[in-house]
Amino acid sequence: MRRLTFDMNVTLDGYIAAAGDDIGWGGRPSGELFQWWLDREQASGLSLYGRKLWETMSSYWPTGDRQPDATPAEIEFARNWRNTPKVVFSSTIDRVDGNTRLVTGDAIAEITRLRAGNGGPMTIGGATLAGAAMRAGLIDEYAVVTHPVLVGGGTPFFTALDSRVNLNLTQTRTFPGGVVLTRYETRR
Repeated sequence: MRRLTFDMNVTLDGYIAAAGDDIGWGGRPSGELFQWWLDREQASGLSLYGRKLWETMSSYWPTGDRQPDATPAEIEFARNWRNTPKVVFSSTIDRVDGNTRLVTGDAIAEITRLRAGNGGPMTIGGATLAGAAMRAGLIDEYAVVTHPVLVGGGTPFFTALDSRVNLNLTQTRTFPGGVVLTRYETRR
């Protein structure tokens, strides 16, 4: 069975995007934090995206390695992003590019099928998609990268749940700028 991880940058008050879908509150990550994200991406065998996150990522990373100010880690991230298989879940878009497949039907059924299959670990991103996977009990690990900023509202990292999910803390790490990573595994 494949593991499913939900990794996101989060404000101290728990939002992945401020009002108006603003994700600029985190600023440019330190080299150390960006390397952590690159390592996570390289360890993933399949990336699952909701529509909004897909639109954000696909607007930059297909050519991110050709940007004039791209660092070596950003160049590697862009190349890895293009090469990693991706599944986008959306009922409002009709086409995806590159190494990507679009699913317009039942996201939970497809994630359950993918999770039961063979292959490397999977990551999931996008508040709505990840929220549905949380409620279905499909997420094995949460990696919360908390930035020292309060935005007061927006899109929450954690969705409303039908029941409690007990977690075990597996790692904490501090990055430059007061950014803190906490990783948790779901107790099953």
